[in-house]
Amino acid sequence: MFRRLIKKLSLIATGSVLQGFGMAVFLFPHSIPSGGAAGLAVLLNHWVHLPMSLGLWVMNIMFLLSTVHYLGKISAVGTIMVITVTSVSVNVLDVYFDSPFTNIWMDLLAGSIFLGTGIAVLLSQRVSNGGIGYVALAIYKWRKLNPGKTLFWMNGFIFLITAYVIDWTIIIQAIICQWVSTRIVIWLHHLSFTRRSHNLALNKK
Repeated sequence: MFRRLIKKLSLIATGSVLQGFGMAVFLFPHSIPSGGAAGLAVLLNHWVHLPMSLGLWVMNIMFLLSTVHYLGKISAVGTIMVITVTSVSVNVLDVYFDSPFTNIWMDLLAGSIFLGTGIAVLLSQRVSNGGIGYVALAIYKWRKLNPGKTLFWMNGFIFLITAYVIDWTIIIQAIICQWVSTRIVIWLHHLSFTRRSHNLALNKK
């Protein structure tokens, strides 16, 4: 039981650091938001020079606290851990690591891959990678609206504002980031499912 808990916490920390690495080293230096909360963090950094790591933490916590009543405290604890470790990672990695690339599109690709890998690890442990997803789930419980569509429109609205304020190319980059990271999540989930099925088949023999 204790060993299983340690393994789960280690994987949550790993997933959080991976997505934090993708944000800090590849995406945030170009003001590319990895999601709605990150988009708001980019705007806060642009308007009031709030550090990206702190802005990311504040926005995610605000989204989470506003919906914990609908979704329960237990799952919120895991997400708070994810938000905190990710934000600390962004703060630390931004100082000690620089992208090896000089091309924004290579940074976008690398950042999306790290982001998607981190999210896949977190989802395998059944925790959310951020607070804005909780808002979509809360709206689903409240009004029965499809959480995927709700999340898409919320993120899209924030991306539009970010692009309008900073640079219109950001919305294209944000959409590409979402698409690539989602494909990575789907691929890794499928790979994990295939491996588990294979191991299950071997154990039955």
